[in-house]
Amino acid sequence: MAQADSTTPRPERGPRREVAPTRVESLTRDGLPVTEVLLSFDDNRLASLVFGHYDQNLAHLERRLGVVISPNGNHATIKGPRETAEQAGRVLKTLYTRAKAGASVTLGEVDGAIEESNIQRSLFPAADAGKASFDAIVTRKRGPVRARNAAQDAYLRQLKRNELVLAEGPAGTGKTWLAVGHAVSLIEQGVVERMVLSRPAVEAGERLGFLPGDMREKVDPYLRPIYDALNDFMEARHVERALQTGMIEIAPLAFMRGRTLTNAVVLLDEAQNATSVQMKMFLTRLGEGSRMIITGDPSQIDLPPGQRSGLIEAVKLLSGVEGVGHAKFEEGDVVRHDLVRRIVMAYESASRREREEREERMRAAVPEPHLPIESDTEGLKRTLSRERPR
Repeated sequence: MAQADSTTPRPERGPRREVAPTRVESLTRDGLPVTEVLLSFDDNRLASLVFGHYDQNLAHLERRLGVVISPNGNHATIKGPRETAEQAGRVLKTLYTRAKAGASVTLGEVDGAIEESNIQRSLFPAADAGKASFDAIVTRKRGPVRARNAAQDAYLRQLKRNELVLAEGPAGTGKTWLAVGHAVSLIEQGVVERMVLSRPAVEAGERLGFLPGDMREKVDPYLRPIYDALNDFMEARHVERALQTGMIEIAPLAFMRGRTLTNAVVLLDEAQNATSVQMKMFLTRLGEGSRMIITGDPSQIDLPPGQRSGLIEAVKLLSGVEGVGHAKFEEGDVVRHDLVRRIVMAYESASRREREEREERMRAAVPEPHLPIESDTEGLKRTLSRERPR
C-alpha cells in the first residue's frame, strides 16, 4: 500500500466555515437568462430556522421576489433573474446572521430583510452590513428587534434621538408595538425607572367611575393591545411583577391631570381620540429625565362631532420644535399581514375617492357671482320708477 507523502500538508481541523455563494448562469428553453445562486450554511440547525417551519420562510421569499428556492440540508439553490436571485441570497444571509445572534426568524423578519435589500442592494460584505441595515431595539426576551421597513427605521431613530415623539399612521404599521419595545429597552438599560401607559377611553366617555372593579380592571379592555405588546417583549411573570410594584403603571388619560412624571417613559396610545385640551394637559406632564411617545391614527377618530383631535393639532403646533420628533407611516408601511396592508390601502383609496367627489360636488354647487347689492338696489329703483303710473 502506498504511503502518503510526508511533505503533503494535512488539512487543518476546525469548525466548518460558511461557503461563499456561487453563481451559475444559464438560459431557459425560451432563451431567457436564469441565474442560480448556491448558498451553504455552516450550521444545520440555524439553517432550518432561517428556512422556517416546513420551509414557509422560503415559500414567502419566493412569492415576494419571484424566484425558486430549493433547500437541501444546510444548502439552498436559488433560481431566477440575476438581480432578484442575488437579492434573495442576500436576504437569506442576512437572516442567517441574525439567527446566529439569537434573533427569531419570522415572516415579518423576512419582509424586513427584503425591505432592507430593496433600499440598499449591497448588504454584503459584512463590513458594510452595519451601515446598510435598519436600526434595532434590544430587549432581554427577544434580543435585537430590527425595523422592517424605512418608515420603522426612521421611527426608531426618532425615538432614540428625541424626548418626545409623535407617531401617526394607519393600523398595523408597528407604531405601538415598537414604542412598547423601546420603552422596555429603556427600563432594562436603566435609562428610566418606570413606564406609564395611557389611552383615551372614548367608548366610556372617560367616565370610568360607573364601571366595576379597581382602576386596572376598569381600563384593562382599553389597554389590551399594549398588554399584548408588553408580553411580546417581557416574560409574563415579569410584566405581572412590574404592574404590582408600580414599575409599569396604567393611567387613564383623564386621571393624568396635576401629575409630574419624572424618570419615566410615558406612552399615549390611540391619541387621535384625545381632545385638544387633553393633549395639552398630557404634554405638560413631562418631567425631568422622562421620555414621551404619542401614537395614533388620524383616520380612526371617534370623537364627537365638533371636537378637535389633539393628535392632529399637536403635530401641526410642535413641528420644528427642538426635542420633538415626528414619524409618519403610510398604507404601504403596514407590516401586520400583507392582507392587512391591502385592506388598509383599499379603504384609503375609497376615502380618497370620496374626498375628491365631495370636493367636485362642492365646486359644482358654487352659485354664479351676484351683482353687488348697490347695483341690485339701483336696478329695483329703475324698475319701480318705470312701473309707477303717471
